[in-house]
Amino acid sequence: MPFDLEKAQGRTILLFTPHPDDDTFCCAGTLALLARQQNKIHIVLYTNDDRGSYDSEMTSQRLAQIRGAEEEEACRILGISKENIHWLQFHDGMLEYANPMDLVEEVTKIIRTYRPDVVMSIDPGSEYVRWHKTDHRMSANNTVDAIRAAEWHLYFPNQLLHDHLEPWHVPIEAYFYVTPQDANYWVNIESVLDVKLKASAAHVSQFNPSIRKYRADWDPKDLEKTKEGLRARATKKDGHIVEAYRIAGSFNQQ
Repeated sequence: MPFDLEKAQGRTILLFTPHPDDDTFCCAGTLALLARQQNKIHIVLYTNDDRGSYDSEMTSQRLAQIRGAEEEEACRILGISKENIHWLQFHDGMLEYANPMDLVEEVTKIIRTYRPDVVMSIDPGSEYVRWHKTDHRMSANNTVDAIRAAEWHLYFPNQLLHDHLEPWHVPIEAYFYVTPQDANYWVNIESVLDVKLKASAAHVSQFNPSIRKYRADWDPKDLEKTKEGLRARATKKDGHIVEAYRIAGSFNQQ
């Protein structure tokens, strides 16, 4: 059925992301629009992103703290409170080595707990996802498997028995990092583009020069250069800046 993602109001949105930044870079414009319309947005992060720095003096513990604070600031800019940010706390690059059944069960429980109207996640069919990073592959496939498991009462029946969590059928799935040939929905984000750029820049440690030698703030020239680069790489359709998705309903049953 047709579904206007960015026009949703008063819904529960549950977004799964492998790292603190993927949600911002891919969906920040859409999330800003959804937050303005009183939707309840929850962000679930599979990893703490504690490995991705070239700074030889950086430690994993410190980097995890930095990336956590950056995610909170990016979400604040978008209108999402830090109480709605949930960390599964896997190490960066290690998600694919987690126990698959335990991970599916954990995410199934999250879905049954929040009973979302929309789940947003990485598209498991994207070439970028299949070949880019292990965390992306695992989070994409695991989320799809958990969406399917959540609606059937015989999957993880202990959740009903002990936690009183009823099965939940996710009505709408919206996948990002989608290939152009698979995209079937585009959200015009021009009205919130500056908000997206500001939220993206909150992930300062992900960009040069901070990724090579950490500094918590931006040199104004570096910041403007980074924002110009983000604008240049933005997805465009019909002359507008958009965020692209593959939107599906009952996707796992087809």
